[in-house]
Amino acid sequence: MSVSQALQSRSSCRGFKKDPVEESLLRDIFTTAQRAPSNCNVQPWQVIVVSGGKKDQLKNKLLQDVMQKQKPYPDFNWEVAYEGEHRERQFGSANALYSAMGIAREDKMKRNMAMLRNWQFFDAPHVAIFTMEKYLNIMGAVDMGIYSQTLALLLQEHGISNCMQGALGQFPGPIHEMFDLPESRGVLFGMSFGYADDNADANNAKTTREELESSVLFAS
Repeated sequence: MSVSQALQSRSSCRGFKKDPVEESLLRDIFTTAQRAPSNCNVQPWQVIVVSGGKKDQLKNKLLQDVMQKQKPYPDFNWEVAYEGEHRERQFGSANALYSAMGIAREDKMKRNMAMLRNWQFFDAPHVAIFTMEKYLNIMGAVDMGIYSQTLALLLQEHGISNCMQGALGQFPGPIHEMFDLPESRGVLFGMSFGYADDNADANNAKTTREELESSVLFAS
């Protein structure tokens, strides 16, 4: 599979089979992902890959924290309120997902239940938690984005689906506690991954992309 094929075939997966990915394959993929570029080669990513019973334990702790606290308390600034065309795209993405799941716009309870699926990792057998030193700020976040995209395409190459989740950075307390993270490190976001369940309604949701001319200026 070429990089172009991996990019064209990948989509955010929100329904997974229970079958885990073989550990040796995961190690090979994450080893290759170490080749991702970063500013001055600082390689700021500190990734926690959680599977099996530990993953279930983390899921339960996160759900409890979300239900109790309700208001996010992220390690990094997640207070961006989308405006204009960005807000329109946000709404379009949400509409595609909830329409695929048969959830009406006014059905707040079902929408909230669907949102909670984030902290259940959409039943994926694995979740990657992306952390970095807090002082790295925006430059570190750029590198983390490059790394996570590299990882996502490598997973896709091997037929392993994934979903990037900013939600997994919104309630970092249980992650800090379970993995004894130092105060200097923050949870940026996460990614659930595994083999896609083609019968999951949520996986029928498809988003569009803007035309090239609206995003890229070629100057010469």
